Amino acid sequence: MSMAGNLRKVTSLGKVGGLRKVARLARRRTRVDLSHHARSPLGTAVVNCVAYQDGARVPGGRDLVETVERIRKSDEGFVWLGLHEPTDQEFAGIADLFDLHPLAVEDAVEAHQRPKLERYGDTLFAVFKTVCYVEHKELTATSEVVNTGEIMVFVGADFVITVRHGRHGSLGPLREELEADARQLAKGPAAVLHAIADHVVDDYVHVTDSVQEDIDQVEADVFAENGARADAGRIYQLKRELLELKRAVVPLARPVQELSTRPIRVIAPEIQAYFRDVSDHLLRVTEQVAAFDELLNSILQAHLAQVTVAQNEDMRKITAWAAVIAVPTMVCGLYGMNFDHMPELHWRFGYPIVIGVITLACLVLYRGFRRNGWL
Repeated sequence: MSMAGNLRKVTSLGKVGGLRKVARLARRRTRVDLSHHARSPLGTAVVNCVAYQDGARVPGGRDLVETVERIRKSDEGFVWLGLHEPTDQEFAGIADLFDLHPLAVEDAVEAHQRPKLERYGDTLFAVFKTVCYVEHKELTATSEVVNTGEIMVFVGADFVITVRHGRHGSLGPLREELEADARQLAKGPAAVLHAIADHVVDDYVHVTDSVQEDIDQVEADVFAENGARADAGRIYQLKRELLELKRAVVPLARPVQELSTRPIRVIAPEIQAYFRDVSDHLLRVTEQVAAFDELLNSILQAHLAQVTVAQNEDMRKITAWAAVIAVPTMVCGLYGMNFDHMPELHWRFGYPIVIGVITLACLVLYRGFRRNGWL
C-alpha cells in the first residue's frame, strides 16, 4: 500500500494514536508535499497546508503532524490548512490533532449552517455564507441569480483551518494576496480570519451591485408602455433569489459585531479595528438588501395595479361594444315578434327607416364612448 493509502486509513480512525502512527509511517517512506492538494496524503479534501512565520512561508515538516509540532516547539507562526468538503473520515484525524470540539466538527462536515461565531475553549469557530452572482442573458421566471456556499474557519493560537463547501468561494487568490502582504500576515491567525471575512463581504457587495442591475431592468419593464404585460414570475423569482442573499448577509451582522467589539483571546485588539471596517461594509450591504426587498414589493404592487387597470380598461371596452350592439339587437328582437299590428310593418319605407335609426343610434353611442375614453 502507498504512503497516501496508509495515511488515509489511519486518519479515518480519528484517534491521537492513529496520528502518531501516521508519523511513523511517514518516516519510513518518501515524503509527500502537503502544499500540493493533488498529492496530499490526507486525501483529496485537503486543498493546501502551509506553515507561516513572520508573515512568510517556511518549510513544513515531512507530514502534517511534524509541521504542527515544529510550529508549536518554536512557539512562533501558525499553520493554515485548507479543506474542501471533507468527509467524517478525512476530518477525524485533523480534529484530534488540533483538539477541535465535536460539535464544531459536525457543523464543519455537514455544512448548511447559519452564519455564526462560537468559542470552544481557546478555539474560535466561525461560519460564513459565500455568495456568487449567476450570469444570465435574460432574467426569466426560472433564472438562478444567486448561488450560495459556506466557509467554516477554525482559529487557534497557532493554526487556521478553513473548510469550504460549494463550487465557488475559492481562497487561493486570497492566500496569495495575504502572502504578498507579509506585515499583515505576520499578525497571525486572526489576520487570516479578518481577510476571509473581508473577502466574503466584498463578494456580497459585488453580488448586490449585479442584483441591482436585474432589479433596474425589471422596474423598467414594469413601468414601460406595455408594463401590464410584463411577466410577474420574473419578479417572484428575483424575490426568491434575494431571499437567498438575505439569509447569507443578515445573520452575519452579529458575529462580525462580536469580532469587532468583544474581547476574544485569539483576536488581538489591533485586528478588531479591521473587523469594524468589515462591519461597516456589511451594514451597507444589509441596508441595500433591505431596500431591494422593499423596492421589489413596490414593483410587484405596481405591476398588479397595472394589471387591474388594464383589466378595467378591457372591461370598459367590452361594456361599450355590448351597449352599441344592444341597440340593433333590441330593435331586431322587437320586430322579430309575430304580431300583425306593429308600427310601420307594412310601410314601403319601414325597413330602410329602421336600419337608418339603428345605424344612427349606434354611431351616437360609439362617438359618446370614444369621447369618454371607453373605446
